Amino acid sequence: MSTKQETIKAVTDHPSGKVKLAITDIDGVLRGKYISTRKFLSAVESHTSFCDVIFGWDSADTAYEKLAYTGWHTGYPDSPARLDLSTFRSIPWEGDIPFFLAELTDKQQQPSAVDPRQLLKKIAGVAGEMGYTVNASQEFEWYNFLETPQTLHSKNFRQLTPLTPGMFGYSHLRTSYNSDFFTDLFDLLGKFGIPVEGIHTETGPGTYEAAIEYSGLVEAGDRAVLFKTAVKEIAYRHGIIASFMAKINESLPGCGGHVHQSLSDKKGNNVFFDGKAEHSMSETMQQYVAGQLYCLPYVLPMYAPTINSYKRLVEGAWAPTTLTWGLDNRTVALRILAASPASARIENRVIGADANPYLAMAASVASGLYGIRNKLSLGQPRSVGNGYLDFSNGQLPHTLEQAAANMKSSPIAAELFGEEFTAHFTGTREWEWKQHLKAVTDWELRRYLEII
Repeated sequence: MSTKQETIKAVTDHPSGKVKLAITDIDGVLRGKYISTRKFLSAVESHTSFCDVIFGWDSADTAYEKLAYTGWHTGYPDSPARLDLSTFRSIPWEGDIPFFLAELTDKQQQPSAVDPRQLLKKIAGVAGEMGYTVNASQEFEWYNFLETPQTLHSKNFRQLTPLTPGMFGYSHLRTSYNSDFFTDLFDLLGKFGIPVEGIHTETGPGTYEAAIEYSGLVEAGDRAVLFKTAVKEIAYRHGIIASFMAKINESLPGCGGHVHQSLSDKKGNNVFFDGKAEHSMSETMQQYVAGQLYCLPYVLPMYAPTINSYKRLVEGAWAPTTLTWGLDNRTVALRILAASPASARIENRVIGADANPYLAMAASVASGLYGIRNKLSLGQPRSVGNGYLDFSNGQLPHTLEQAAANMKSSPIAAELFGEEFTAHFTGTREWEWKQHLKAVTDWELRRYLEII
């Protein structure tokens, strides 16, 4: 890790004379700007600023209504923002321009209660106070189309051309056919500080899957957030649109964003593994799993934050719909891998590729820590076989409206994330649902226009 002086020297030595900054909004979208090197040096010594509308509008830049944090009632002022120098990267597809992540603060330079990255840092701090270090990583599935932003709009987002046709998971042929894109993804992501374990085609036309190497919790969140935008930007260079939408089409598989996680003690030992316990699951691991299952119905919007998220969470579509856990079972909500001390971990398979990685990781880890803190017992038996058909412990909410109502009314979310964040976030999800209610969909036109 570079020192502050080394980072400043790397920036001032760069010939471009500018720096790129970004903050992640509620939806996980990077909102950024370029600043001069001189402005960067000033920000390092004090702070910079962003308009707080970053947390006051949705993914379509429409202002939320009736939220306390910001809005027309506040006049959308500038909010102080501090740079996190530890996030320093160079963007290899933009002439190695220096890049940093930033965070909004209040006027007293305290963390913003609604900033997703700072929420994840808070949860990492809670784990540290409990004597644990969290290791995590996220894997993504996404679709690739031979389109541009212009053609997407000119086609009204219909009849898009996939990068390759047909259903061809783990294809050796397709990776060869698009080897230049695969090579750029591997190499440029690595140079950007996002080491990838592997990339392969997933079943679906033009569908890829990639797994990011594990790291500490906050770094894992940074890597995942930056991965999504980096993949989109690298895809642009190849005339490709990359989409992390949860469900592109009702007849095609959805896109997961599964989060793997484990806990280590102060000596670096994986506390999830116990070779003498049943299934090698330590008591701590069992409590962690119990906590995630207990909290899942009350934090689901942080795993599945959009209207479209719930089109993925349907039975028999490689996405969990029930409150279940199992051993190396891909049909359950929580897949347990405990074969060895080095690899013992939990995979949360509910999380979609469309989720904000900071919020998904924060919710997953906070829920597990809740189970440990309250010594919850994993009395629920594991699912064997098809977990989609195991309804014995309940099902997930079927819509964003139901999930947001659960989260808003339960004291669990407020306990885990704070009342201010919970109120703001659930307000944004209620807004998302209300925007959807106004829309007339293709399905409605096909079903009603002629016949009714």
